[in-house]
Amino acid sequence: MSGLPFADRQLSGKTLRQRVPRNSHGDWTGRADGGDVIAMLERSNEGRLPELAPIRFGRMLQNPFAFLRGAPAVMACDLAGTPVSGLTVQACGDCHLVNFGVFASPERKLVFDINDFDETLRGPWEWDVKRLAASLVVAARVNGFSEDRCSDLAVRSAASYRRHMHDFAEMSPLEIWYFHIDADDLVASATDEESRRLSERMANKARQRAGDRLLPKITEQMGHVRQFVESPPLTTRVVDERAIRIVRHGIHRYRQSLDESRRFVLERYRLEDYATRVVGIGSVGTRCFVALLVCDDRNPLLLQIKEARQSVLAPYAGPSPYANQGQRVVAGQRMIQATSDIFLGWLRARDGHDYYVRQLRDMKFSVPIDDLEPCGLDRYAELCGWALAGAHARSGDAAAIDGYLGSGEQFDKAIGTFAVAYADQTERDHATLENARRAGRIVADAEVG
Repeated sequence: MSGLPFADRQLSGKTLRQRVPRNSHGDWTGRADGGDVIAMLERSNEGRLPELAPIRFGRMLQNPFAFLRGAPAVMACDLAGTPVSGLTVQACGDCHLVNFGVFASPERKLVFDINDFDETLRGPWEWDVKRLAASLVVAARVNGFSEDRCSDLAVRSAASYRRHMHDFAEMSPLEIWYFHIDADDLVASATDEESRRLSERMANKARQRAGDRLLPKITEQMGHVRQFVESPPLTTRVVDERAIRIVRHGIHRYRQSLDESRRFVLERYRLEDYATRVVGIGSVGTRCFVALLVCDDRNPLLLQIKEARQSVLAPYAGPSPYANQGQRVVAGQRMIQATSDIFLGWLRARDGHDYYVRQLRDMKFSVPIDDLEPCGLDRYAELCGWALAGAHARSGDAAAIDGYLGSGEQFDKAIGTFAVAYADQTERDHATLENARRAGRIVADAEVG
């Protein structure tokens, strides 16, 4: 709809309500055929390192929220059958509350935004909104919040998304592109003590999570070189000469994906050590590495090299226009994140696997859900809705989405209804996984997990 007058774009969104009423977004009655969630999870393990599958299942069994985090493919399949307006954006694809947080911009300012893009793809904006809302309800239940409070969190996130989308609709494309949520401004503008403490904590924790502070924890000095500390199977150094040659070739390929100015900086560093590293929940089993680069004995650089597979949205939203899945991740991140890592790039290894690369732990922090009090989670839900609206406004038609949402609370309440129903589904799926473990259908490594 680019080029059309603002009023026409807004009206086109409003007319979509006739075909897809806003209250229809509350619908979730379960999978039509019951669905074999274990078979879905096993399919999502295809192509992963099989020896790590027990760790993935072990981590998912911790609680229903961990299950939700580890099963984006399951929810993507479920969301594909829910109503959508037909308006598309560059979707995050795995939009749960822990995939938001504080991180440093290239100018070293702290911003709050989405910080995970493994599943990003062009798709319906509603899918991100619903996954975020459901994650809030599941997390709140794990924390023992009342049912009313759980439902209210989902409504708050949707209402924040709707209100801020209205604000973005009034802005020019350039104003939207330059917009970011400044973490320090959140502290200064906090309207209550709980919100102020949450904002301060996020900013302070992010400042402490720099690579130079992480280095002594995961590496050790061995003679004249520094090496990663092994902790198999979670961290294992790569020592095979053939593998090292492949790594060096991969880093050379990665450099070519960077802007010349960033490539100039990176070329001052040389590879010192390299290790495999298991991270997250949903990513367990995918190939993930950490690389230590040095330019002298004082200035190390830690990079994470993470496998990029086809997005879980692709079977339902269509394939990526990029042949390299690492490029898909990087392009999507640059499109919807307010500001991105200067070393963000991609490569295809000689073994045929695609990867994306970023700095490891460069002042990144996501709030652990079990540390959030009710008032803090209220504010966090609103922040996530705000950041998500900004991401969608950058890559979609904010005026049309705003026209569809309107100024009333009908959509917000529908999302609250959906989120509660899908939280029930997630708890059933978590119980199914536990039953499969007990029956011996799957193996879960609870100790490592």
